[in-house]
Amino acid sequence: VNLVESGGGLVQTGGSLRLSCAASGDTTSIYTLGWFRQVPGMQREFVAAIRWRGGSTDYADSAKGRFTISRDNGKNTVWLQMNSLKPDDTAVYYCAVDLPPRSITSMRQSDYSYDYWGQGTQVTVSS
Repeated sequence: VNLVESGGGLVQTGGSLRLSCAASGDTTSIYTLGWFRQVPGMQREFVAAIRWRGGSTDYADSAKGRFTISRDNGKNTVWLQMNSLKPDDTAVYYCAVDLPPRSITSMRQSDYSYDYWGQGTQVTVSS
């Protein structure tokens, strides 16, 4: 499975961005896709996750009410709509997939070695 993120950029506080994660390859093997973010020198942080089929979602507390994860299986793409952005949201955002049928909340384990990762997309929120 190959993952490519896009949609990052520079935005002012209160602004919005829509990140996308396009999957290719054996996408039928994907069980869950998650978004994570990381600031250099800091621990990677879970943001949101979605079942590849079924659509169940899970969010970090920091994302609830501001971010929405969605997917289009026909396009093999997952989006992360981010609204009301804050400077604390500044990070490199990565998507990753979990192949085994585990609980969706298992992707909150940000230090787990998930099966495939994208290259990341930078999000910068200016104050």
